[in-house]
Amino acid sequence: MPKMKTNKAAKKRYKETATGRFKRTKSNRRHLLGNKTNRQKASGSVLNAYVDKTSMNHVKNLLPYGD
Repeated sequence: MPKMKTNKAAKKRYKETATGRFKRTKSNRRHLLGNKTNRQKASGSVLNAYVDKTSMNHVKNLLPYGD
């Protein structure tokens, strides 16, 4: 049986927590922040989101070893 391959794009975007959930970053927070309103910037604060339950199985398939 061959080894399962980890999806490298997913490995760079998600990190598994100790409880088995996956942490992700929110979008629209990297550049062009001068054009965005304070409300837009506040709602997308970095590193505070988790993968939704409906997407959890998809992410687990991309990261078979929980990288």
